[in-house]
Amino acid sequence: MIRLLAFFLIFLPVQGISQRASETSTAEMRWLDRTTGELQTFILSVEEPVTIGPIDIHLHSCRYPLEKIGLDAFALLSVYWAKDKAQLFNGWMVASSPALNALEHPRYDVWVLRCKIP
Repeated sequence: MIRLLAFFLIFLPVQGISQRASETSTAEMRWLDRTTGELQTFILSVEEPVTIGPIDIHLHSCRYPLEKIGLDAFALLSVYWAKDKAQLFNGWMVASSPALNALEHPRYDVWVLRCKIP
C-alpha cells in the first residue's frame, strides 16, 4: 500500500498554482544616485526610453495580478549607459521584492514601484 501511494505521489503530474496577470504599457519607477542622495520618481512607457543621469532605462512590459493593479508589479526592463549603450541590466524586476533581481551597480539603483493604467 505504501509503495502504491509513493508511486502516485512521484509519477502523477503536479498541478502548479499559477496567477493570472494583466499587462499595461506604463510603469512608475524610482531612481537613486547613492553618492548624491538624489531620488527621482518617474513614469516610463513601453519602448519610450528615459535618460536619468548617465543611464537609459527601457520598459518592455509591466504586468500585475489580474484586477489588482496596486498589489504588485513585474516589469521587464533594460538599463544601458547613455554614452556607449553598454548594458547594465536586462530582466524582470518585482516591486514587492526589489532585491530579488536588482540593478547591480555601485552608484545607481533603479526599481519598479507599480504598473500604471495610461
